[in-house]
Amino acid sequence: MITVMDSRKEVVKNSEKCLDPQLWHACAGGMVQMPSVNSKVFYFPQGHAEHANGNVDFGNLPIPSLVLCRVSAVRFMADPETDEVYAKIMLVPLRENSFGVEDDGFDGNVGVENPEKSASFAKTLTQSDANNGGGFSVPRYCAETIFPRLDYNAEPPVQTILAKDVHGEVWKFRHIYRGTPRRHLLTTGWSNFVNHKKLVAGDSIVFLRADNGDLCVGIRRAKRGLGGGHEYPGWNSASGTSGSQIGSYSPFLREGESKLMRKDCNGDPKGRVRADSVIEAASRAASGQPFEVVYYPRTSTPEFCVKASSVRAAMQIQWYPGMRFKMPFETEDSSRISWFMGTISTAKVVDPIRWPNSPWRLLQVF
Repeated sequence: MITVMDSRKEVVKNSEKCLDPQLWHACAGGMVQMPSVNSKVFYFPQGHAEHANGNVDFGNLPIPSLVLCRVSAVRFMADPETDEVYAKIMLVPLRENSFGVEDDGFDGNVGVENPEKSASFAKTLTQSDANNGGGFSVPRYCAETIFPRLDYNAEPPVQTILAKDVHGEVWKFRHIYRGTPRRHLLTTGWSNFVNHKKLVAGDSIVFLRADNGDLCVGIRRAKRGLGGGHEYPGWNSASGTSGSQIGSYSPFLREGESKLMRKDCNGDPKGRVRADSVIEAASRAASGQPFEVVYYPRTSTPEFCVKASSVRAAMQIQWYPGMRFKMPFETEDSSRISWFMGTISTAKVVDPIRWPNSPWRLLQVF
């Protein structure tokens, strides 16, 4: 049986506790790029608005299409109820004459401060894995690389493993090597973990061996449009839509979305950020005041704090219909990074009245 070492009350109390960046990145996925402290980024209010759980109306506020900022702090965090990872990014707007200042780079899965990537493995749960009466089939690579060494001379080879989740709770699993042909399994303790975390087929489980030797476990909820709403890919399709309608998603995300809808029933919820917080952040950015944004990497919306040099480079390109391009994207089950090959059909601004010169979603592709 799984033993939860820390009480749930303590977890909620420590909900503001920061995660290890490597565990955060392992749960966020391989495509997520986070700015490092003191790097330069462009903040896009339009992208931030897409991240909100309601319609964002900037009214007559003089909000620019993009604001050059310096990153003053990044906090890697996780939701105390859903385990969903998110980040709080503190930004300081820079004067226009700072435009040419070089940015210091970004953190991907390998952070600047931790150049050695910790060993991690992610597996998309099958229906059998997510069955709360069954066990978890452990891929051989994970068992032999991430888990503690198993004594294959024992009969049967079996051990108890302890894994910390994103809140520091310790879960106990029975790891056994059995069957015909033999395979690695997590048995006792797994079904309780599935029930407690409300996992479903399509979600992913992440195991990571931390630098201090601790075994960590995290979750990637299936990446689907929240609230049954539209997903937001990194480009506009030639059909004029920005995503596809998705009607089902993990129970935890469904419960979380219901809470958001009870708090804010205006409009179609798309994310986990309040609309008023977006307006406040954009207003402070426009007035040159430091501001904070919250970013959820698994909500199918594009990053809205983009590396400054990447934006500059993109804005120097003369985009035209018929131009070929390629870009990386994460597969639906988050198992690997693939490439999208396409052709630009149109290059035009999304909102020519409010933001006539905005590069946000400039390209329609097919």
